[in-house]
Amino acid sequence: MNRHLALFALVVDDYDTAIRHYVDDLGFTLVCDEDRGNGKRWVEVTPSPASQCRVLLAKAATEAQKSRIGDQTGGRVGFFLHTDDFDRDHAAMSARGVRFAETPRDEPYGKVVVFIDRYGNRWDLIQPAALGGHA
Repeated sequence: MNRHLALFALVVDDYDTAIRHYVDDLGFTLVCDEDRGNGKRWVEVTPSPASQCRVLLAKAATEAQKSRIGDQTGGRVGFFLHTDDFDRDHAAMSARGVRFAETPRDEPYGKVVVFIDRYGNRWDLIQPAALGGHA
């Protein structure tokens, strides 16, 4: 059996603001932006064109959904962005004003830092030890 995670949704407040943040600040690629009518769009971004996993930027439609923006994982790191060049990506994200919750650190599994997206979601930027991240 060949299975992989293809897509996951992040609840956002506005499509265009979310696209700008994920593409311009975090360096993701816009894959799809389709108008679905009635103010709804299907918006997918990916950290790399070669990645099999995409992020669906889903605009909150109800008060319950709006209350979850930025806190989809209860304040825990819920998303893990792997890189093959930690220093490059950390420097680029820093230059674009991405907020980091800590300074980079070396862990047995690689080089890592927690960053916070514009909505408050916590992400790990990780260069796995197997890809040259310090161990």
